[in-house]
Amino acid sequence: MNKTMNAAQVVASLQDGMVLGIGGWGARRKPMALIREILRSPLKNLHLVSYGGPEVGMLCAAGKVSRLTYGFVSLDLIPLDPYFRIARQEGQLEVMEVDEGMLGWGLRAAAMRLPFLPTRVGLATDVLTMNPQLKTVRSPYEDGEELLAMPALQLDAALLHVHLADERGNSQILGPDPFFDEWFARAAARTYLSCEEQVPALTLDNPSLAATFCVERSLVHGVVQSPCGAHPTSCAPAYGMDLAHLRSYVAGAKEEGGWTAYFERCLAGDEASYLEAVGGVGKVRSLPLPVF
Repeated sequence: MNKTMNAAQVVASLQDGMVLGIGGWGARRKPMALIREILRSPLKNLHLVSYGGPEVGMLCAAGKVSRLTYGFVSLDLIPLDPYFRIARQEGQLEVMEVDEGMLGWGLRAAAMRLPFLPTRVGLATDVLTMNPQLKTVRSPYEDGEELLAMPALQLDAALLHVHLADERGNSQILGPDPFFDEWFARAAARTYLSCEEQVPALTLDNPSLAATFCVERSLVHGVVQSPCGAHPTSCAPAYGMDLAHLRSYVAGAKEEGGWTAYFERCLAGDEASYLEAVGGVGKVRSLPLPVF
């Protein structure tokens, strides 16, 4: 029952060509410590499924992505990740760009072990023009309505970041933004959690905590303690997004060798070196929370 791992062990369990779901939303609560470990690894040819943030841009910049299924790729206060933009404009990726709700519907279909779920979303829009592989179905009932059939997004693995987890895989998200993480876990063959803090045991003794439990431990295959592991994205209420760091990362995309310089400055070492390079745990935890 002890599912404790380190980031290197998680990445070693992944394979080239996997369909990898990444939890969080934009620049909020992304499993960046696990992403950094992938960036240091030889993994390649990944198919990412994400409400994308800097993890998508960084993995594209490193040449590790061949396919991307997404609703957006945004850094929140910075509208578009520049390395994703470059990869997209240069045709480096096979893409499936869909409505945010459609992406969630595809995860739910996979979680329910269904081939698709019907929806009205996307009909009469360029979603169908840009994704000719999408098909429609007609209701078998009296209404006979034509609906879009959103295919199941089956994941080989999901990576999530939470606040607390125990060695058995119980986990809690203490912020207001669980988003679709539960459905990433349910859609995946294997789920790995990074957490701000690993505790001996999480229980439901306090009823007020029940709503903060993330996913059942039966869905979790590994737990990695990663203090500040969502940086530079936010992990409310623990810390906000590091806008200065994100702006520096974005600025590098306009410079010759900008990604290489960023990698060498921040990512070439281990996670402890990364935290030191960005100012330390104390600085990260003092980052103000975003107000939307």
